[in-house]
Amino acid sequence: MKNPSPSPSSHPDPILGCLLGTAVGDAIGLPAEGLSRTKAGKFCEGGLRHRLWFGHGMFSDDTEHTLMVAAALHRHGKDVIAFQRALASSLRWWMLALPAGVGLSTAKAILRLWIGFPVSRAGVRSAGNGAAMRSSIIGVAFSQDKEKRQSFALAACRLTHTDQRAEESALLVAEAAAMVTAEMDNKDIIAALSPLVKSSEMTPRWEKLLIGLHEGLGIQAYADTIGCERGVSGFAPNTVAVALFACMRHRGNFRRIITDVVACGGDTDTVAAIAGGICGAEVGEGGIPPEWVQGICDWPRSVGYIRKTAEALGNPAGEGTLPPLRWWAVPLRNLLFLLVVLGHGFRRLVPSFK
Repeated sequence: MKNPSPSPSSHPDPILGCLLGTAVGDAIGLPAEGLSRTKAGKFCEGGLRHRLWFGHGMFSDDTEHTLMVAAALHRHGKDVIAFQRALASSLRWWMLALPAGVGLSTAKAILRLWIGFPVSRAGVRSAGNGAAMRSSIIGVAFSQDKEKRQSFALAACRLTHTDQRAEESALLVAEAAAMVTAEMDNKDIIAALSPLVKSSEMTPRWEKLLIGLHEGLGIQAYADTIGCERGVSGFAPNTVAVALFACMRHRGNFRRIITDVVACGGDTDTVAAIAGGICGAEVGEGGIPPEWVQGICDWPRSVGYIRKTAEALGNPAGEGTLPPLRWWAVPLRNLLFLLVVLGHGFRRLVPSFK
């Protein structure tokens, strides 16, 4: 099996790398969301860059949920029940600010929370990406504690998604992020992840992943083998399988990983956010293209906000202070984000767009 050596930066901060990697993958992949494989390939020609508006990028719910998980971990990293309740509270208020994009299953679960369902019963049976997209930071935060990272990953998942395939996918993402943080090689990562693969949908995807790594397949070629010829769907086993394959196929090469998963088309922001969170945990900020970080233009959850959140969560004594979030600004930001996304959508209708 080909096992490229990772190329992490000197002394990477895995928490900051994971959060920034998630945000960058999300923002870079967002403008290509929903494109077919052919159009996504053209979109990536000449190198990826921020193209949402005037050479800048904004991120979506993938990053917002990951930051909410990070905040809940900081406040309640020793109590999984309190953590789940804190995340539920954040999701309630996040929904109230009218986000421009939210998965149907997540929306249903949050609505159930608002009308009085207990946290333990709010989740709905769905195998969407909502849980997997926010799991990498849990794996990094508990990279030395398998029991905690799995219990917290399942608690975060079941808050909105109760399907076995969603739980399986969330665990795989958290474990992969923990493994790369611990600098394990592909052989050991595969050995650690294999027992988590249980569903009838993920099992063949995992088997083809192992074959693809052994044969040195490209990312798009692997996606073809699991039925994603036209784009990676929002079905968690598809998304997570492609993200994991990319991260192991091109260990430590953040630019290559993100470029190749975006070129697959489909749910590009979520696949790139998951892959970016895992790879970012391995390489740290130094391994992420600086122009991709600098090109993010978002607020009040800005790159500065991400840095301060990472600093607080990474404080070994638990004494770090989370940055304040200007909640009054969030609905205004969401309105601007909606207008930007709609404007970008109209641009994509132009025949010359690529």
